[in-house]
Amino acid sequence: MAFPKIGMILIPVAAAIGYFAGDGLDPVRPNESTVAQHSSDGSPPGKSITARASVIDGDTIEISGQRVRFNGIDAPEGKQSCRNGKGQPYACGRAAANALDKFLAASRPVSCQFVEWDQYGRFVGNCARADGKSVQEWLVVNGHALDWPRYSNGAFAAQEATARASRRGMWQGDFQKPWDWRAAQRNIEPAAAPVPLMQTGSSGCNIKGNISSKGERIYHVPGQENYDDTRISENKGERWFCSESDARQAGWRKARR
Repeated sequence: MAFPKIGMILIPVAAAIGYFAGDGLDPVRPNESTVAQHSSDGSPPGKSITARASVIDGDTIEISGQRVRFNGIDAPEGKQSCRNGKGQPYACGRAAANALDKFLAASRPVSCQFVEWDQYGRFVGNCARADGKSVQEWLVVNGHALDWPRYSNGAFAAQEATARASRRGMWQGDFQKPWDWRAAQRNIEPAAAPVPLMQTGSSGCNIKGNISSKGERIYHVPGQENYDDTRISENKGERWFCSESDARQAGWRKARR
């Protein structure tokens, strides 16, 4: 998983939480000045950043204008609700962001070691407070985030087991895993104009193989930025694919966002 970069005036943490909470469905892309700071191998200068951080949400911070996504964990989104031990709904996404803010304030600055850039251009890293305490471990062991096996290889599974056994944070009641919650939100489509039948894919497949104005063969998968706006004209050589491997074997490359 991963972290963004945005040139902006630093605002108070509380304001940042209120403004950015729930922006997980609208990933932020880097501006040109930040991209220019990358080295030739795609990594940031020094491969680490250290400075005072402002909280964006439960698993994302901003350091010196660089959006940073914590590696290997996933916290509830700002708009996400969970249920406590009494079955009452509460804003678990905001609770995670507030808890993170207090944790970071106790020992500044934060230092993040670079892992990779994600598909949205965000810096993904392993982060620690000035006293050396791992931010990711603390969030998971206190139930404010989950180990994300897709990216962590179980690195935080032990901390998650501890949180579950102690019924900390989200584990006090019922919740939907953040990655499942986001997927569910994408599937909620309010009343909208019907999509032309040709866009449903006669084969039942949902990966769109588009040919750009420059003749480039590019495929888009559900959830990518331009997926919904991409229209497939099979009479122009464009087509639908049932899997990414099929698309690559046919000579299409994946859209960058």
